[in-house]
Amino acid sequence: MAETLHKRKAKAINIYRKACKACGICIAFCPSKSLGTDELGYPVVANLDTCTACNLCVDRCPDLAIEIIKETDNKPEKKGDEDGKK
Repeated sequence: MAETLHKRKAKAINIYRKACKACGICIAFCPSKSLGTDELGYPVVANLDTCTACNLCVDRCPDLAIEIIKETDNKPEKKGDEDGKK
């Protein structure tokens, strides 16, 4: 039986501009092209929907200026019935 693979998604990408030196490494390593540049060459989120939360941008940033907030799978736990049985 084949297992279903769940794609990871980013809930948000935070770019800390005060720490960023606009080197473009995060943009170059992004396989989903989720990052782009603003008019001054600083990275910006171009398309959050395409981000797979792979963390390549985070891992390669020499300034630690980028963070990915991942969506979590908040499935409710199974609860027992009123008698406490599961």
